[in-house]
Amino acid sequence: MFENILVPLDGSELAASILPQVVELCQKCNSRLTLLHVCRPEETGESAPSRPAVFPDEQRLCEAYLALIGKDLQGQGIEVAWACVKGIPAKAIIDYADQHKMDLIALATHGKGEVAWLLGSTAEKVVTHATVPVMLFRILYREPPLLKGQLKEFI
Repeated sequence: MFENILVPLDGSELAASILPQVVELCQKCNSRLTLLHVCRPEETGESAPSRPAVFPDEQRLCEAYLALIGKDLQGQGIEVAWACVKGIPAKAIIDYADQHKMDLIALATHGKGEVAWLLGSTAEKVVTHATVPVMLFRILYREPPLLKGQLKEFI
């Protein structure tokens, strides 16, 4: 059914919280899993949003984070690969899925209320523009998720 499943991870606990369900799906469908992290390119000039620039070690942190999760999943009998790419998250996820012939994109989402309706979210953009099926897992947290900056402890 789904031979190749793509799971975008952004370094947050929220994104990774879908992995148990995805592992179960992989085991039932005998699927290969690819973990993907999108590093935003550095933006400069007046049109750059008011967000911090990508820190220089992001690629190394990304690879260490994905390797840690990937090795755990391999230990559960899942055939897994991982990749770090640069780009705008939704576009990079869709492009990666197309270029690597993914059969399904599985990602976590959480409600942000009215702001999500006005601005859109990565999950919404992926759902509306992907050329392959997308499975969304809605996650509700009572505590704030792990911050990306806390990934340094994995290396």
